[in-house]
Amino acid sequence: MITLRKASERGKANFGWLDSKHTFSFGSYYDPQHMGFSVLRVINDDAVAAGAGFGTHGHRDMEIISYVTKGVIEHKDSMGNVQSLPKGEFQLMSAGRGVQHSEYNGSKTDVLTFLQIWIEPNEKGGEPGYQQKQFGNNPGLTTIITPTGENGTLKIKQDSRLHQIILLAGETLTFAANEGRKYYVHQVEGTMSVVGESLEQGDGAKIEQESALELFNHSAQTASALLFDLPA
Repeated sequence: MITLRKASERGKANFGWLDSKHTFSFGSYYDPQHMGFSVLRVINDDAVAAGAGFGTHGHRDMEIISYVTKGVIEHKDSMGNVQSLPKGEFQLMSAGRGVQHSEYNGSKTDVLTFLQIWIEPNEKGGEPGYQQKQFGNNPGLTTIITPTGENGTLKIKQDSRLHQIILLAGETLTFAANEGRKYYVHQVEGTMSVVGESLEQGDGAKIEQESALELFNHSAQTASALLFDLPA
């Protein structure tokens, strides 16, 4: 079973320096039909004006993933991390019992775009943590996040996995799914069909009770998506 979440139907917030699209309820956008999916709580598609950003603010008990699609994030946090996060890299911050951080557009001339993703942890409290890694852009499926940190992946405090999918024009990928789990696909670039449904940039798909997910790039351009493997 697949349920589409079209990009045009997402919540919106525009503060001048920040233009954000919300897949799920967030901030002043509230829709009881879109409160999250399994433990996936937030997917915000953010565009930050040149030189602007999020000042120091706090989080706790949340696994926070940032993925830059254009530009560079300048990150600082209360754990002592001062990092630059360029396009294509993944950052995972475990807020634990509490962390303060800031995120700014590293360019004084160009817009920064990135995905801000929150996943609810399976444990509360504990030491906050920070991880960041470039996984490349090889065609096919690349596993980014796992509960164990196996094979060089980022380690998350939840029974969840995140995969990056890149398909060249005309390519198909079949993912072996578990009917007892839930899956969410967020289309990052290009167009792709998932379980027979077409996704364009910003679209999402909730997937349940499927034993296999067929993803097909039916366009002439390379397409990319994020695939979340979530508990039921």
